[in-house]
Amino acid sequence: MFKRIAFVPAFILIWCQGYTQISVIPQPTEVTLQSKADSFSITPKTVLVINNSSLQPSVDFFNLYLQEVSGFTLKVSNRDTGDNSIFLTSQNNIHGESGSYTLDVTKKGVTITGKDGSGVFYGMQTLLQLLPVKKASVLNIPLVKVNDSPRYQYRGMMLDVSRHFFPVEFVKKFIDYLALHKINYFHWHLTEDQGWRIEIKKYPKLTQVGAYRDGTIIGHYPGTGNDGKRYGGYYTQKQVKDIVAYADKRYITVVPEIEMPGHSSAALAAYPYLGCTGGPYQVRQTWGVSKDVYCAGNDSVFVFLENVLDEVTALFPSKYIHIGGDESPKDRWKVCPKCQKRISNQNLKDEHELQSYFIQRIEKHLNSKGRTLIGWDEILEGGLAPNAVVMSWRGEKGGIEATKQKHPVIMTPSSHLYFDQFQGKRSDEPLAIGGYLTLEKVYSYNPTPSVLTTEEAKYIKGVQANLWTEYIKSPEHAEYMIMPRLSALSEVGWTEPQQKNWTDFKRRMEKQYQRYEALDVKYAQTVFNVKQTIFIETERTLATVTLETDSFEPMIYYTLDGSEPTKNSQRYTKPFTVNKSTTIKAANLKDGQPVGKTSEQQVIIN
Repeated sequence: MFKRIAFVPAFILIWCQGYTQISVIPQPTEVTLQSKADSFSITPKTVLVINNSSLQPSVDFFNLYLQEVSGFTLKVSNRDTGDNSIFLTSQNNIHGESGSYTLDVTKKGVTITGKDGSGVFYGMQTLLQLLPVKKASVLNIPLVKVNDSPRYQYRGMMLDVSRHFFPVEFVKKFIDYLALHKINYFHWHLTEDQGWRIEIKKYPKLTQVGAYRDGTIIGHYPGTGNDGKRYGGYYTQKQVKDIVAYADKRYITVVPEIEMPGHSSAALAAYPYLGCTGGPYQVRQTWGVSKDVYCAGNDSVFVFLENVLDEVTALFPSKYIHIGGDESPKDRWKVCPKCQKRISNQNLKDEHELQSYFIQRIEKHLNSKGRTLIGWDEILEGGLAPNAVVMSWRGEKGGIEATKQKHPVIMTPSSHLYFDQFQGKRSDEPLAIGGYLTLEKVYSYNPTPSVLTTEEAKYIKGVQANLWTEYIKSPEHAEYMIMPRLSALSEVGWTEPQQKNWTDFKRRMEKQYQRYEALDVKYAQTVFNVKQTIFIETERTLATVTLETDSFEPMIYYTLDGSEPTKNSQRYTKPFTVNKSTTIKAANLKDGQPVGKTSEQQVIIN
């Protein structure tokens, strides 16, 4: 794994002037530095000890990493070897929920005790963040004691592979990133208007036809043209099984999403009888929402979908199966004789209740297979399926309503958790869908709304961020969009609000950026860009200028003559005023060189 994605100096720190600070992300529940000077040394003679073979994934993960970092691995034993060992154990009676762990580093060795296998694995991720960065045969780590437990049991990240297809190797790399951030659910968006990405053996045309489109719009929707290039791809069932197994070894559950009743153009293109009009249909080459959806009045549609879900559930052990349910226009249903007959026969009020009928019918099939349906918050419309989990994306309203109906909720509002949005000034950023979502805004999110009662709050099961890929064509661009915001998400999902601190998070992120660079991650450096806030007082004919970044203790320099800032320019220490029109340029410098992009702002004072 590590060699494949150049993991050489991943989650590791350089400790200078003693072990004065610990930079672990997400912030653990409790960290105690037991000595500022002493350390424990991991060498080739150190032994990894496990008391249960089920903990082998954590051992394998650590040794893969260690081999790449320092060129050696540790011997593994199932017997306590005494000093100079890293002892891994799971004990169900440890305090906290699933995933909880303690980590104790003494001069004699390391002990990681997890409530379960995932707890041991998360403790190992914390240990990796204590390792030194430089390749060496002796790895000194600080003497610390960590007691840690996750806030939520569902901590997710979604990757849309339907608008743009990503190869298996990147999907695994994406999963590795989630593991390093203690994310435990990978939501895999597999079907869309623009492409069907999973092999279904009973319906081969889904991939023969539905996996490919004959072109893609150029630029931002509605586009400036079409590139006319055939585009697509899909995952075989063998590849799916491989990815699911890969994730399982990292204690990550893969949640597949098969969209219905909307976002189904690719399936309709493959099998036109599934639509209300009978087609012809095509795999969409543009973005947005299609009026063509599965026909809710056609029993053949439900036969098809149940057969598809039977193959899907055989591939994915996940308790949760996501069926979408969002953005499904009712235009075709309103004029479709079969849909109108269904409304009449079922004594439904309107097309919204028809959608509820659709979702509930699918849910019964999933429940019969021991699975739980998840849908976007539109599944509330017309009546919520009895056992459904709601993923609230259009703000928090849907999630709040679902808790009042005593349904589990995963919060994923687009305002804070849609990673397809710009991270900085549009002119400085690669093409994105729109919006503006900074690292600080992600970090500020609290998935449990304050308006909920204590009882209602129990139904908030977790949090998830989403990466929609209309404008994300490459793995490098995907990395850019999730990093560093994935770090903020990890702390939102793991750490209790009272333990979160934006300033300290920025401090710890300074080490995280070093880890990104060591991993060769194409992360966004917009956190280093200088943001200019200018307040003009017309009566006094002057402007007050404030300069800031989302990085920790930035070294900001600025000029007022339009020249590029250097280390010889004016250092920013506090807000200043200007009393005439000018051009302000500001840059964040590190070791005399700019990090991020230089910002420029014209000030006009009449």
